[in-house]
Amino acid sequence: MPDVFINYRTGDGDYLATILDRELSHRFGPAAGFRASKSIKPGQKFAPELLRGVRRSSVLLAVIGPGWAASPALRNEEDWVRREILEAFDCGIPVIPILSGRRMERLRGEDLPAPLAQLAEIQSLRYDNQNAPVDLDRIVAELVELVPELAPSGQRERGAAVSQPGSVHNEVTGGTQGPVFQGRDFTGDVGGTVIKNNSGPIHAGKGDQNNHHYTHAPKLPDDGR
Repeated sequence: MPDVFINYRTGDGDYLATILDRELSHRFGPAAGFRASKSIKPGQKFAPELLRGVRRSSVLLAVIGPGWAASPALRNEEDWVRREILEAFDCGIPVIPILSGRRMERLRGEDLPAPLAQLAEIQSLRYDNQNAPVDLDRIVAELVELVPELAPSGQRERGAAVSQPGSVHNEVTGGTQGPVFQGRDFTGDVGGTVIKNNSGPIHAGKGDQNNHHYTHAPKLPDDGR
């Protein structure tokens, strides 16, 4: 079943809906998101499939473009963008507004039809083309926190479903000999000696080094036993 329902208006957010759907498919598989033009198959009835898609989802992303709040269609009770959001509210499904563009302002209740006014009270996320990787990481991270089932089971068990923006996660598997060091960025000299593929004695400190090579084990003194 789809975990994320992508709600959008054609001509005012369909391009971002496609980006979000593609990102969800890339990270979690093609069935993770419901987008009408992709998820409703030929021969299926449009209206019941949309409502079924909302009811079966765990969260709804409402893509908010520049003309979204001012659209006359939003005042029409039969408008599907409106109906999908209200269906999510009625079913207790979380709704997250996704603001499209850096300059897109948050919604204001007085600009919305009364049934949708609560959208203005919901914390939103933003997508800006110039900050696409970071914004997509943030959106995905918030979705996984809200819907842990999105992440593969192994990652859920480790409690690291999706890396937070800017985080680093490394693992060391198999046997190791000696210490293991982890660092992020290095500038200038490391301040030590790095030795690779060594064979034979190595001395990387101060003072003399005396090495002895035996062709056979040295004879030890007889202790009388």
